[in-house]
Amino acid sequence: MAPMNVLTLGASRNIGYFAAIRLLDAGCTVTFLLRDLSVFDADETIQKYVKARKAFLLKGDGLVQEDVKHAWEESASHGLEGKVDLLLFTVGGKPSIDIRRGAVIKPHNLVTQCFLNAVCTMPPPSKQPYPKVITISSTGLTRNSHAALPFLLKPLYGWLLDLPHQDKLGAERIVSHVCDMEWDPRDGPKENILPQGWQDFAGLPPKGSLRNNVLLVRPALLTDGECLADKNAKKGDKPPYRVKDVNDGEISGYTVSRKDVGHFVAQAVLEKWEAFGGKIVNIAN
Repeated sequence: MAPMNVLTLGASRNIGYFAAIRLLDAGCTVTFLLRDLSVFDADETIQKYVKARKAFLLKGDGLVQEDVKHAWEESASHGLEGKVDLLLFTVGGKPSIDIRRGAVIKPHNLVTQCFLNAVCTMPPPSKQPYPKVITISSTGLTRNSHAALPFLLKPLYGWLLDLPHQDKLGAERIVSHVCDMEWDPRDGPKENILPQGWQDFAGLPPKGSLRNNVLLVRPALLTDGECLADKNAKKGDKPPYRVKDVNDGEISGYTVSRKDVGHFVAQAVLEKWEAFGGKIVNIAN
């Protein structure tokens, strides 16, 4: 596959960052939408690609629709054909702990609103084919997924992480619309997550129009551990994590490292899109 032109939201750290580095290493061009441009000042890896004009740092806020629209335009200008090939969406908030409500992020629908902004400002197919989209969610959000969680994780997901997970459910609901996937309303999200009338918002791709363009990844509980996939590759072994299409059943697993999820994301984009495009997958060790 030819090197891709990538727009990232949420890639200043964690999964998005690790995946973006792998894409840059593979020859891709990556535009980072960042609230703080100084976040990479001391990052020698990113700065190497900035100097090579393969990484572009753009100031903006995913919560501001005009900023996201500008990011699409700016990213397209860096592509050989004036288009964006991939949206890598890994937005996530830093939660604070409320003794009554568990983990709290501000705003409460950060991920949902940023994702809605991203898809509503996506260039229409009259200008370019719809890009591929990868977005990160979590295991344990839907009723079926929660039932498959290891027993010890169910209280953690049911209470402590409930509010951030409602936010991710909002983004999943948008995915189900643009990909025309079945959605059980009993899975949520709660009423205050998605704005009223969102299905009729200007710019939202028609129902089913991104049917094979989106990969939604649901990792197990994320850790800051090393990339075991890289260690296994040096020994000639397969990646240690398991990946499973939710249509084939849920994975019951405790954890997976952010670096290993970044490894999977890059592999899916660069080598395995035919296998994973248009699907929701779980990933766990």
